Parts: sequence; C-alpha cells; structure tokens
Amino acid sequence: MKFEKAVPILYSTDVVRSLNYYVEKLGFEEKWEWGSPPDFGGVVKGEVQIFFCEKNQGSPGTWLSIFVDNVDEFYEDVKARGAKILSVPDDKPWYVREMLVEDPDGHIIRFGHGIDCD
Repeated sequence: MKFEKAVPILYSTDVVRSLNYYVEKLGFEEKWEWGSPPDFGGVVKGEVQIFFCEKNQGSPGTWLSIFVDNVDEFYEDVKARGAKILSVPDDKPWYVREMLVEDPDGHIIRFGHGIDCD
C-alpha cells in the first residue's frame, strides 16, 4: 500500500477569514469554499494543501511544519504582507532553519528549510 499525501484540517471560527489570511498574508495561491455561508474550505501552494472547517473538527492551537525552499525569503515576503510572525528565521539544532507564524485561530505554522549543522 502506498500513502499519497496528508492534508491537515484545521479548526476555524471563520473559514472565509482563514482562507483570506492564508492567501493574503502567507502567499497561498488558490482557495475554495463549501457551503453558504462557507463552513469548509481550503488553500494550496505547490504540494501543500490545508483545509479549514467550522464544524467541530480540530481545535485552536494546532501546530504544522511546512518546508519551503528558502525561509529567509519567505520571512521577508510574509513580513511585508503583515503576517503575525512569532519568531524570525533561526538555525535550530534539529538541522532546520525555521520561523514561527500564527494564524487568526491560534494555529502555529513552523516554516523552515533543512540546513547542515556540522
């Protein structure tokens, strides 16, 4: 059996607000909505997909780790867009240069890329 991918479903108090934050502040490229008013939706950028749901799925404060090709460039981009940055890019002993961002529902996203720590 082959696993193909995982798509996190994050709790959202307002799916439209979540979608807009990830598109406008974090640079995701696409979004979709389900329901009227929307209570389920998702964003995608490259191979990364994230779904949002208002129907008792998940809880605030979930942590995600997303790898990018250059976290320093990503930092400059999301900083200019007004994302809520909790920590700037920093080299970690687990061989990742990473930063932390918080979304409107308190989810923490760890953006980073691998590094050599020799």
